Amino acid sequence: MKRLGILTGGGDAPGLNAVIRAAVKTAWLEYQCEVIGIEDGYDGLLDEGRTRRLAPEDLHGLLPRGGTILGTANRGNPFARKVERAGQVVLEDVSPLIMSAVQRLEVDGLIVVGGDGTLRIAQELYQKFKLPVVGVPKTIDNDLNGTDVTFGFDTAVQTATDACDKLHTTAESHHRVMLLELMGRDAGFITLHAGVAGGADVILIPEIPFDIQVVCRKVMDRVETGRKFSVIAVAEGARPKDGEQFFWRAGDEVYVPRLGGISYKIGEIIERSTGMETRATVLGHLQRGGRPSPFDRWLATRFGAAVVRLAAAGGWGRMVGLEGEKIKDVLLEEAIAIPKRVDPHGEPVLTARGLGIVFG
Repeated sequence: MKRLGILTGGGDAPGLNAVIRAAVKTAWLEYQCEVIGIEDGYDGLLDEGRTRRLAPEDLHGLLPRGGTILGTANRGNPFARKVERAGQVVLEDVSPLIMSAVQRLEVDGLIVVGGDGTLRIAQELYQKFKLPVVGVPKTIDNDLNGTDVTFGFDTAVQTATDACDKLHTTAESHHRVMLLELMGRDAGFITLHAGVAGGADVILIPEIPFDIQVVCRKVMDRVETGRKFSVIAVAEGARPKDGEQFFWRAGDEVYVPRLGGISYKIGEIIERSTGMETRATVLGHLQRGGRPSPFDRWLATRFGAAVVRLAAAGGWGRMVGLEGEKIKDVLLEEAIAIPKRVDPHGEPVLTARGLGIVFG
């Protein structure tokens, strides 16, 4: 193994730079293997001049740094790339160009760091072209199988919990209902963990469709017992019973619909039904940004080192992951087969219900 490529795809997550740092150091120091950084995800393989050699001297200050020095393109799907033909925008499968680029770079294998979408593309490239690829799971939503936890999740929960703590004080001071909208399209792990850690009174997640009247009743029950405020943690993908998720932008063949704003809709109904003043805060990309927590730095470092060892062992088509205290590896195909979701009847939800938290 003389040369590896590495790219980061999908939404950014705290800890990506720690993965890059560990992978480059391990490759150089353990295997005397050169590493080529590919910019902006798969797009960097489709356009020449968007790669660079990474050496240990390029890694100073990366461990605590958020984001990714390689950049990321969360819509760079080579199997459905938007191109202009005869004045019209059409979708084309340009995936053979990925293989050509890998051959041109003369890399022995490709490290792909990403979430469900990015790793799904990696699996398709491996299946279609036998592209030598290994994966590192990355998502703040913690919704990938094949690993107990993904890096970035812990930092996102810390950020969300801090916001929940801050909303408590202003909610209590003004006797208001405060809604905190958090990321989570189809998985409510951030909202569940931050909601419990931040002392939310109501938690609304995609896995448990809610009845708004149950939410309003919880608010009024608190008022009647002298608690003239409530804090509600809402996942962006939460939806009412017999209702749909709320989108502020429609999708198309390439772009997924953009969720957002469900907290404002819920707040309007609560204020109308209870007479309580409500305010909504959408935390948004603050959950993705900033310095990774010590746990995420540690996990990302272990993943970065382990994925290089996996490549050296010829473990193509596989992904590293955490099982208990140990790093393991699984087939990419298995990791992306069934997305991980909050179990509505699992111990974490039961614990929250036992504390009096309502899920609608």
